[in-house]
Amino acid sequence: MAVLPIVISGDPVLHRPAEPVTEFDAELRTLVDDMFETTVAAPGVGLAAPQVGVGKRVFVWMYDDQDEAPAQGVAINPELWIAPLEPGLPGEDEVEGCLSFPGERFALRRSPRALLRAQDVDGNPFEIQASGWFARILQHEFDHLEGLLYVDRLVHPENRGAHKAQRKNGWGRPGLSWQPGVDDLEG
Repeated sequence: MAVLPIVISGDPVLHRPAEPVTEFDAELRTLVDDMFETTVAAPGVGLAAPQVGVGKRVFVWMYDDQDEAPAQGVAINPELWIAPLEPGLPGEDEVEGCLSFPGERFALRRSPRALLRAQDVDGNPFEIQASGWFARILQHEFDHLEGLLYVDRLVHPENRGAHKAQRKNGWGRPGLSWQPGVDDLEG
């Protein structure tokens, strides 16, 4: 297993839809194992394959504080349905971060419930109904597979702060990454 570099906002792989996984093989298992190791090293609660430069429809999660699914899991070729959003601006309890926008945190309104249908590393289908913060994690990681970062969904005034952070950090261009366990960054 290996800790992989995490690409930063602006890299093309983060801003285009990921391709479906068609081969459930040793290479996929290695990718998933490396993604779990990278998530621990970062540290994070989830990681999508595009964040490590792989344009495939795969994400992992590591989140103990829920009873709806295993604390650690992988979703391959996922589909996600969410409950309608309540109108209004996000609250202080809706602040999230992203390993591909490291060290920054902004408030984003997300659905409190989600239904995930996906395949495991062996290609077997499964379904999870999620709520609360776990539903947020699934939505965040699924967005990565659609070519979206959470900062792309921010509304005023949060989006202004994200644009300022991107300029200040010199992000928004291809080729930028950071190495968990080596670089002093967090998301």
